[in-house]
Amino acid sequence: MNTNLTLNEKKVLLALAELKETNPEVLAEKVSLKVENATQAAFLLEEKGLAGLKDDVTESFSLTDEGKIYASEGLPERQVLNAIDGPTQIQELQQKLSPRLVGIATGWLKKKGWATIEQGKIVPNVDVPEGEDETLLKNAGEGEFSAEDIGVSKKTIDDLLKRKLIEKTETKERTIYITEEGQALATEGISLEEDITQLTSQMLKSGEWIRKSFRPYNIEKPPRKIYPAKVHPYRRLIDEMRQIFLEMGFTEIKGDIIQSSFWNFDALFQPQDHPAREMQDTFHLDTTSELPEEYVKAVCSMHESGGDIDSIGWGGKWKQEIAERNVLRTHTTAITIKYLSEHTEPPVKAFCIDRAYRRETIDPTHTPEFEQLEGIVMDRNMSFANLLGCLKEFYRRMGFENVRFRPGYFPYTEPSVEPEVYVEGLGWIELGGAGIFRKEVTEPLGIDYPVLAWGLGVSRVAMLKIGLKDLRDLYQSDIEWLRTSPICKF
Repeated sequence: MNTNLTLNEKKVLLALAELKETNPEVLAEKVSLKVENATQAAFLLEEKGLAGLKDDVTESFSLTDEGKIYASEGLPERQVLNAIDGPTQIQELQQKLSPRLVGIATGWLKKKGWATIEQGKIVPNVDVPEGEDETLLKNAGEGEFSAEDIGVSKKTIDDLLKRKLIEKTETKERTIYITEEGQALATEGISLEEDITQLTSQMLKSGEWIRKSFRPYNIEKPPRKIYPAKVHPYRRLIDEMRQIFLEMGFTEIKGDIIQSSFWNFDALFQPQDHPAREMQDTFHLDTTSELPEEYVKAVCSMHESGGDIDSIGWGGKWKQEIAERNVLRTHTTAITIKYLSEHTEPPVKAFCIDRAYRRETIDPTHTPEFEQLEGIVMDRNMSFANLLGCLKEFYRRMGFENVRFRPGYFPYTEPSVEPEVYVEGLGWIELGGAGIFRKEVTEPLGIDYPVLAWGLGVSRVAMLKIGLKDLRDLYQSDIEWLRTSPICKF
């Protein structure tokens, strides 16, 4: 056992044999080590059963600045009670005290049973005694105190902590002590000669190694794990998708996060009163953009009357000021349609993997920011079958053998489909939307050939491939998960 101890462990063990138990500071001074080195040696001794450590945590409390105000003036609920003699309109109290104070007091009056709210009036109860929280505030003073000193319940402490009227400070006192096994070993006698951890050529030449004590090497102890640097799993998946489309002959394109409503909605034949434009779906900005004059008149005509094709449009008045308003792009289709307007002659094969923004409630399957994989193919004699074949090939390369398409609806494509893949144990999973751009989209831009288009959910594919159930896990810094995730292709 003696030979298994480092020099610092031996020093600490001998000191503990004399002191029996102590704190890290006294122990460090006794053995002439830094506190952290003495503590580390104590932890190593604990692993061997020769010493022990225990931590005693003491909680103390003090008033916050807001708590000091209420200690002097009374809690909001008490101030309201003192300000009324009977049923009183809340609005009247707000004018007499303050809307903020009355707002705070109202909830606590009801919670404590000190008053009821009836038809916009606060109706106080009679004979409301001083509460524990009021006693605490009154007796707390300026310094620190403990719950035992004040004599209040844990619930009262918790309530005041939630109200941010008091704050908690934790003080930890560590004690290091020797065990019976440690005492027995120290009594047997310990040599303070330092063990050699590495055999050198000089020791072999001089024969010095014969007189040295070597620390044993435990061949059964698992080595320390090494985690090499690697790309985030989500990033690797996005790169894999990108590589597939590059290998299929597509050009990658990029665009601005901030887009005018013209490119985000109007150029895609989304009516100006479409629900997707409402505040609950779109991040609207207080800036505007100049519109491309060469397309404004044609897009306006298409929306109002259907232009020069066999369409009736959406009817009503198309307003340029609405189209000028900037938004955070709700889809990367805004990027591909703008690119298409600049490349009106076939062939065109382009894709974009980038972030889109919508006013979504955060839950396991939705976030306000998400990645989308957008693509277009424009060429002579393109057909709906070409679209399905292209998507099926992409999903096959991503490892999904069973792919099917359900009819769907989108304002800017017709016919439209929603691709689905089959996942064992989950069934059929919908992964986006696709279709052929309607004439109402391509005609105003001067495009005379069919355009195949799709927008696929990247994060949904990532959840399936990585095996996550919560979309938020993709964006959390879970170091252990990042370390243990495989670096091979999914």
